Amino acid sequence: MGDYKRIGILTSGGDCAGLNAVIRAVVHRAIGTYSWEVIGIRQATQGLMVDPPQATQLSIEKVDPLLIAGGTVLGTTNKGDPFAFPMPDGTLCDRSAEIIAGYHTLQLDALVGIGGDGSMAILRKLAQQGGLNLVGIPKTIDNDVGITEHSIGFDTAVNTATEALDRLHFTAASHSRVMILEVMGRDAGHIAITAGIAGGADVILIPEIPYTIANVCEKIRERQSQGKNYSLVIVSEAVRTEDGQTISFMKELKQKHWGGIGDYVAEQISLSSGAETRVTVLGHVQRGGTPSPLDRLVASAFGVAAVDLIAEEKYDHIVTWQNRQIVSIPIADAIAQYRSVDPKGTLVKTARGLGIYLGD
Repeated sequence: MGDYKRIGILTSGGDCAGLNAVIRAVVHRAIGTYSWEVIGIRQATQGLMVDPPQATQLSIEKVDPLLIAGGTVLGTTNKGDPFAFPMPDGTLCDRSAEIIAGYHTLQLDALVGIGGDGSMAILRKLAQQGGLNLVGIPKTIDNDVGITEHSIGFDTAVNTATEALDRLHFTAASHSRVMILEVMGRDAGHIAITAGIAGGADVILIPEIPYTIANVCEKIRERQSQGKNYSLVIVSEAVRTEDGQTISFMKELKQKHWGGIGDYVAEQISLSSGAETRVTVLGHVQRGGTPSPLDRLVASAFGVAAVDLIAEEKYDHIVTWQNRQIVSIPIADAIAQYRSVDPKGTLVKTARGLGIYLGD
């Protein structure tokens, strides 16, 4: 069925649940339907920088157990832009030619790249520069790739955050405390608002909607006047302070990392209301674990569809989930449309309709 091909696959950016399910689906479709070869590339594009490239041939037998496995068996990285790669001496070096050479050394006919908008932009630039046949699959727990309704990893992250809220209910009520849960969300509040509604939060703070500590405290006092001695607050890590300051810190390779807004909110609530507060930061717990059934389903559908795009030689496209079906669109269009939480959208209306404080 179609010409023989040797295709590569890599996972790029932060890990998440569902990546192994994609790998499994790609291998099943490529080998089982088309009798192609599939080469797994290790550590994203960094696996192509070395000579010989760090890669392994994949088989159905190798990937079959991966449906329920978290993380990625191929490894990944979210640091080191190949066009300005940090070297040991502190300089930046353009290593794109090495990656392109690695693709050709492996004699690949096409590459399946799994990543978020940042990874897709880099992979597309490499593909254009080196004549690589690229097909993309969207992956991000933030669910902020513009054109797709589902990105791999989001549903599992929401399930984890919701379970955390479920558990915090009991300890908050037992101690009459305000419990603050800080969740991931680099630029968008999708995890916070989705889990906040599903987990019965009383306050949801997201970067798309400004808030005041005074109004947060008013919500807490309102609950107290109703005989409810505790409150649950969920906050996205990218939320700013009340006066608009970002809370982040720099780590290795001069990368910015979000974090700390939960402690800020807790302190301000305590100072303003006298309420006893505690903070839970989920962090990378949201990325790990067994993928949810929805993430397994979407990952499987994306993997099969990506291989079919290669069979059609429909390159420079990404698979998306729209209106209950797979739709492929140009990668450039997908990453051009960033998807934040719509302040006038259904989820915001739902939260406010439930009496949740979301901001002004």
